[in-house]
Amino acid sequence: MSRNRFRAGLVALTLLATATIVVAHGDVAPQPVNTDALPDVGEEWLTENPYREAAVGRDVWLKAVEIGASGFTQNCARCHGLGAVSGGLAPDLRLLEAEEYGDEWFIERFRDGYTQDGTTKMPAFGDVLGQKAAWAIRTYIETRPEDGALDDHADRLHEVRDELASAKVEDPKALKAELEKIAAEVKTASGAPVADSVAYEAARILAETPESWKKASEILTVGLSATE
Repeated sequence: MSRNRFRAGLVALTLLATATIVVAHGDVAPQPVNTDALPDVGEEWLTENPYREAAVGRDVWLKAVEIGASGFTQNCARCHGLGAVSGGLAPDLRLLEAEEYGDEWFIERFRDGYTQDGTTKMPAFGDVLGQKAAWAIRTYIETRPEDGALDDHADRLHEVRDELASAKVEDPKALKAELEKIAAEVKTASGAPVADSVAYEAARILAETPESWKKASEILTVGLSATE
């Protein structure tokens, strides 16, 4: 058994054990997820995430992350935590490895849910939300940064945030390049190559216009407050 496969197996066992203390939420109606902007993946359920950047390109991947973030917030955050950061009672889904083994575990739970001793610990979302929503949510989860991923850069990110908020940015290109460098150093908990961190999002939106400075500042403000 490979090291990665062993780690994934250990995580799966941990999640199974933790699921016994998750508050039952079978009475919560799943909220629809609009996936029209994503390419079709067929009717037969896949066992590997089709929306990873290497498979579909940057634009589709970003759209999957965006849609997945919305779908997760509406349907999953109640138990699994905002930003997929578990508060300790529900499984931390960020730990599922971003490869087929982790995908299989995720999609099985998403499709069929989980019931123990006649109590629904997790409802089945498959027939209600569909496969495209499942993989979008999976894409979002696996790009979440690991705990403490921004700690080494927090002070500098606060400074960048303040500079952007002041609307007195002397060299936006240099700030963008710096944010991109920070973003490249942020690691995901799943092992996915790119973390959808606040540094990444701020860098992506930052341009020459004051409007973009304001938006990037807001992204950093919200993201940094969540880590404090």
